[in-house]
Amino acid sequence: MRPGRLGVGIIGAGRVGPVLGAALAGAGHAIVGIDATGEEAADRAEAVLPGVAILDAPTIVERSELVLIAVPSDELPGLVAGLAATGAWQPGQIVVHTAPEHGIEVLRPAAARGAIPIALHPAMTFSGTSLDLARLLEATIAVTAPRPVLPIGQALAVEMGGEPIVVEEADRPAYAEALEAARGFAEGIVAQALRQLHEIGIERPSRVLGGVVRSAVETALARYPDPPVEP
Repeated sequence: MRPGRLGVGIIGAGRVGPVLGAALAGAGHAIVGIDATGEEAADRAEAVLPGVAILDAPTIVERSELVLIAVPSDELPGLVAGLAATGAWQPGQIVVHTAPEHGIEVLRPAAARGAIPIALHPAMTFSGTSLDLARLLEATIAVTAPRPVLPIGQALAVEMGGEPIVVEEADRPAYAEALEAARGFAEGIVAQALRQLHEIGIERPSRVLGGVVRSAVETALARYPDPPVEP
């Protein structure tokens, strides 16, 4: 492992954790292991991180300099607090979670034991495959962290392949709501259009809609440019 590289442990083998682990491995960090519960999760982890060690969460925390937590938002508070109750978190250890609506407050139990709390959320929908590594290159990553360690969070976002944007703690719920509104609307409209095309006998309706949807989104984004940043 090159100087300055970290031993990374991953808690959560859904669609996000293994992909971000692979991105960090590509930047030169060493993957210590992943907490993958169930055969499907273990298979997913192996597909994206071949040869990765399957470990339980306490062992991940014990052995890692950076712990990446990629679990459902409603599981995050209990997981962090539970590990804190066992004395698992270590001073100076970087703890990163990927839940969109949470900032660093949810990591307070780890921070109270000296860990460095950082929230990173890539603004994209994950497939859980290596294809996501290319998609990360076009994504922004929301970074929330204490000011002294904000550069660490931004650097990790860059190493994952995304563009870091700073989202303040108080703004995380609104950030998450905006992304969920866009995702839910897009998925609903696309599903409706696919059904209509299928009903009239169109073969491969997803191919028909692909170009329309992508160009429509690009046109809409161009129509509403970003407002100028005030000095």
